Amino acid sequence: MISKIIDESLVEGLKTLVEDASSVVIIGHMGPDGDAIGSCLATMHFLRKVGKESVHVMVPNAFPDFLAWMPGADEILVYEDKTDLCNEYLRTADLVMCLDFNSLKRIGAMENAVRANSGKKALIDHHLYPEDFADLVISYPLMAASCELVFRLICRMGYAALIDLPIAECIYTGLMTDTGNFSYNSNNAELYVIISEVMRLGVDKDRIYRNVFNNYSYHRMRLMGYCLYKKMQIFPQYHTALITLSEAELEQFHYHPGDTEGIVNLPMSISGIYFSCLMREEGDKIKISLRSQGAFPTNQVAADLFNGGGHLNAAGGESRDGLEAATRLFIERLPDYFERQG
Repeated sequence: MISKIIDESLVEGLKTLVEDASSVVIIGHMGPDGDAIGSCLATMHFLRKVGKESVHVMVPNAFPDFLAWMPGADEILVYEDKTDLCNEYLRTADLVMCLDFNSLKRIGAMENAVRANSGKKALIDHHLYPEDFADLVISYPLMAASCELVFRLICRMGYAALIDLPIAECIYTGLMTDTGNFSYNSNNAELYVIISEVMRLGVDKDRIYRNVFNNYSYHRMRLMGYCLYKKMQIFPQYHTALITLSEAELEQFHYHPGDTEGIVNLPMSISGIYFSCLMREEGDKIKISLRSQGAFPTNQVAADLFNGGGHLNAAGGESRDGLEAATRLFIERLPDYFERQG
């Protein structure tokens, strides 16, 4: 039995928006991950099953190759590649659904086109502090993933019978990837009720695991080894690991979007390490990924140091001060957080 966590007024509000819409655009965030792609595609399949003919999924930039197997992934429009077409769909859409992000800054160059849209907007997300830009905001940070919210919403709107294998595979992929294969943010028993329900529909969880985690390129595997052997710094007094990668280093390994996915988790396999940081240079920005175990607040570090946020054990942010400055700031501030933690 799954409890009715989502407020009924929000469920009815979303149902009304869906019923009234004839043209829908579904948007995920920059650097789309498994939860962003999974929640967007699950929503796309659902909307088509309730009779919506004009439904388009778009993301700001390319998504990882290891998600290309997902049902409907070949239909995703990448904004930086098809800007004019995306802008036209956004201009005419009467409903824009924003999934798995809490602020329009998370969609980069798409922001102005979304703000200019004259239709209704719905935000469905599980990150803290949602920005007030949507007509309907469904934000539940205690959810393991936005895919969990999508599953619950479909059921609460009375459409559980429409959830088929493609929708179920998308939901499961988001749940699996946003919890590190159920190693963090995954202690709610109801999460496993949802997993049981999607598996009843034929989801092969072992195949999905292989598709996502055992589907990397040769260059990505070499990059992983380089990170661990050459780039990982350990601060044992702070139970912390740090990996930094410049653009030049990434180019040596023929970097593609998603190649650094999961690398931030690797140092936490070391005994005594329960906080890990990966910094990656991307143009004029430094992208920061943070992971932790136990009660260490990665979201607080992300907010304090890198204008970011997220969840207790998984967060991120960015810096425009350069890799050296971001590294220095991180190392200098480490003692503050470990004094707080005792």
